[in-house]
Amino acid sequence: MREVAFIKQNKNKWLDFEKQIFSVKKSNPDDLASLYIHLINDLSYAQTYYPKSKTILYLNNLAAKSFQKIYKTKREDKNVLIYFFKIEVPLLIHKYKKFLLYAFLFFATFVFIGVLSAMNDHTFIRLILGDSYVNMTLKNIENGNPMAVYKSGSNWGSHIGITINNLRVGLYAYIWGIFAGVGTVYVLFKNSIMLGAFQYMFYEQGVFWQSVRGIWIHGSMEIFAIVIEAMAGLILGASILFPDTFSRYNSLKRGVRDSLKILISTFPFTIAAGFLEGYITRYSNIMPNWLSVGIILITLFAISFYYIIYPKIVFKKMQEELNVYSIK
Repeated sequence: MREVAFIKQNKNKWLDFEKQIFSVKKSNPDDLASLYIHLINDLSYAQTYYPKSKTILYLNNLAAKSFQKIYKTKREDKNVLIYFFKIEVPLLIHKYKKFLLYAFLFFATFVFIGVLSAMNDHTFIRLILGDSYVNMTLKNIENGNPMAVYKSGSNWGSHIGITINNLRVGLYAYIWGIFAGVGTVYVLFKNSIMLGAFQYMFYEQGVFWQSVRGIWIHGSMEIFAIVIEAMAGLILGASILFPDTFSRYNSLKRGVRDSLKILISTFPFTIAAGFLEGYITRYSNIMPNWLSVGIILITLFAISFYYIIYPKIVFKKMQEELNVYSIK
């Protein structure tokens, strides 16, 4: 069968499927599952006989949307917020996992550049961090308290101020993604370079371990969250650059919807990081090593599990449920 005839034969069925998938009304999960099986069969046929056709991209997108719709309709939580964090965000992270990889690669590269630059140019640290901050930190190191900067101000005042600043950085990393992702890369570059130079300064002064057990109490979630926010910005930029089978406008709408949800998911981690920096980090110099290292490992595991491991678990569970539907 020629592709034109194949499309004409199935067009109405696909359009009906589209209406059900994108409808705001609840659909019968069994009806959706039945349509899903037909769609998978059509997709398999298209992949076999029209391997270079854009029809495959269209059907793939419908399959992905139906995948999520069936699960949502069948197992929707009464609490929308719980469903958002428990199912919706993990599925989006899995869907856009390559952008998570890109964001981490950019981050690691820029941190390495910051370390390398500070290592080979002693003026670089002052250029990036500023003379006043470097002088203050060196004075704190001389006084035997490298993390003294985190003791300034009240606990609650530091918590609020730090959280607002971190949310602002995350929003910049996301919003600037509208410039084809270039703005996001710039924000990530700026902050990663600063982190690399900052950590090397402590290494150069012989207090690297003290800095690690202090800074990363809050830094593990704070930095990881910024990387996820950069991921969201890259998704936003890619929706403009690579619309696939969608019009550029519709691709942008989809990109904004998905990336904004990923951005919002980072807010609890950013707020938690601000709390740790305002209330816990200031006591890192008097903490036993096991406690500070324990906090770092727990916070790092929590955010890593949610954005790296848990999405795979949710996706696999959905696949198993859809296999049950297919058998039926």
